[in-house]
Amino acid sequence: MCKVITISNSKGGTAKSTTAVNLGIGLAREGKRVLLVDNDPQGSMTISLGFAEPDDIEVTLASLMSRVVNEEEIHIEEAILHHEEGVDLIPANIELSALEVSLVNVMSRELILKNVLSEIEGSYDYIIIDCLPSLGMLTINALACADSVLIPVQAAYLPVKGLQQLIKTIGRVKRQLNPRLSIEGILLTMVDNRTNYAKEISKLVYETYSTDVKVFETKIPLSVRTAETSLEGRSIYKYDPKGKASEAYRILTKEVLNG
Repeated sequence: MCKVITISNSKGGTAKSTTAVNLGIGLAREGKRVLLVDNDPQGSMTISLGFAEPDDIEVTLASLMSRVVNEEEIHIEEAILHHEEGVDLIPANIELSALEVSLVNVMSRELILKNVLSEIEGSYDYIIIDCLPSLGMLTINALACADSVLIPVQAAYLPVKGLQQLIKTIGRVKRQLNPRLSIEGILLTMVDNRTNYAKEISKLVYETYSTDVKVFETKIPLSVRTAETSLEGRSIYKYDPKGKASEAYRILTKEVLNG
């Protein structure tokens, strides 16, 4: 049974792509078959996995979704790229931005991504979808096909404040499009454990949300090494295997596996 996890936050700079990549590769290291789906026109996940020029990739997520819209055969295997650390990737590039605009007039527009993934989900244990920082139609598509949403939140006051709108949107998608959708958990990222401010933010998140939503015990520490991984095209496990961020993502992976 495949589990689809969407990584989403309408605020940028919360380590969504970094979390998607390292959770996905973490699950692969545990023996799971994992497909990563880049649902962001900026191609952040694609770049993070070493494909430095996403705009040069011929077959991407936009290609597959366009074929569904036009009622053509999908041939999803044409889009899948393989990464040396044991995960597969459906890449994205700027074409996805044009596709989002064109979805406005499409019938069942919220379910296009679901139709794409239904062709292949039997081949994987986990599908991890990385979203752009917005609550537009691409993100709605990712929520409509997911089993759960993992929400990375930077340990700072304003990003935490913006969580309420995302949680409302998730609730609306659950009611109207996807009754099985749940929140996997809130993950605090870029946590500077040396400061009292970070501790106060952690406490604020827990007190505000933990009665209704899981807040992961794992906190991803602020780390220059983590930021550098996207330039290297490798996971934190390969780039800095003994670092604190690497250990944090290992523990997060275990938390996700254990539900």
